[in-house]
Amino acid sequence: MFSISARIVENPLNIAWIDLSFNNLKAIDKELLQFPTLSTLYLHANEISELSEIDKLTSLPRLRTLTLHGNPVENCKGYRQYTVSRLTSLKHLDFCAITKQDRAIAKAYADYIERKKDGAGQDE
Repeated sequence: MFSISARIVENPLNIAWIDLSFNNLKAIDKELLQFPTLSTLYLHANEISELSEIDKLTSLPRLRTLTLHGNPVENCKGYRQYTVSRLTSLKHLDFCAITKQDRAIAKAYADYIERKKDGAGQDE
């Protein structure tokens, strides 16, 4: 994708907005991470199903707006909390503003998951 954009756009490093919605994508391609100024990413109505795919986006520090609704991943337990806790620079998720309450709930969710992981090894 980056090599394609380099041929289409004069300076692909300045790309701030990409819309890949309705493309039957099953994963978030690492090529998207080659756009350090990306602030808006539309991935809605694809086939992304794993929460771990969201982790790939943590290397986009300027990402403010993300859409993933219409993907199977939105049906995963804790989807919104996980996404907000992992992508701390987000201001909007699925066309909804992220509130202070969303951030507090996401932090509590992340803390709970971390404690659960830490406790899982102690039962052995």
